[in-house]
Amino acid sequence: MNRTDRLHALSEELRRAGPRGRNAVRLADWLEVSTRTIKRDVAALQQAGLPVRAQAGRGGGYVLDEVATLPPVNLTPAQVVALAVALAAGGDAPYAADGRAALEKVLDVLGPAARDRTEQLASRVWVRRPPAERPHVLRAVEEGLVQRRVLALRYRDRSGVPSHRRVEPHLLARTDEQWYLVGWCRTRGAPRWFRWDRIEGADLTAELVPERDPAVFGTPPADARPVR
Repeated sequence: MNRTDRLHALSEELRRAGPRGRNAVRLADWLEVSTRTIKRDVAALQQAGLPVRAQAGRGGGYVLDEVATLPPVNLTPAQVVALAVALAAGGDAPYAADGRAALEKVLDVLGPAARDRTEQLASRVWVRRPPAERPHVLRAVEEGLVQRRVLALRYRDRSGVPSHRRVEPHLLARTDEQWYLVGWCRTRGAPRWFRWDRIEGADLTAELVPERDPAVFGTPPADARPVR
């Protein structure tokens, strides 16, 4: 079993165990690895955002937070296809890769009959996908917003002039058929809107983003809404 499969199996076993948890020895025996490997794998799951905690008491062990052990929501084939359509139509949108991974998880928990109906319905909906644009660059921008960390951007303005900037990511916005990173430009000392397709490079720095009044970045149009 490779590490990716082992991490998946470990997370699912902790999900099944619920509040009882599993100790490292039992997990190591089940996966036929050492307890040291189990500890490294649990640390990797925690770094990936899975809410696993060590449980005190007799025998000890690892427990997955109850929020992550709730049973999956039962979606209809039409609801699953609606998610797939939104992802396919917005392939260049922020967090599109995470959305596709989430869709695969939804498909994984469907029963065979429901999955067949979903696949049949999905085959009857066609979307001309937008081309993928430098996903490694955009991923860094997405992570900057998630982790609240300053970005080192390589950007080309509307005149084609390149620049290197330190930017605090605060918002992602879509208007006039374009995505923008809205942030505080440390280089200019002012708020700026950076067009998604003009960001040529992005790297995370170790510096955390301070809180700023959203009003400094402008007033959204009257018909603009958060995605939730």
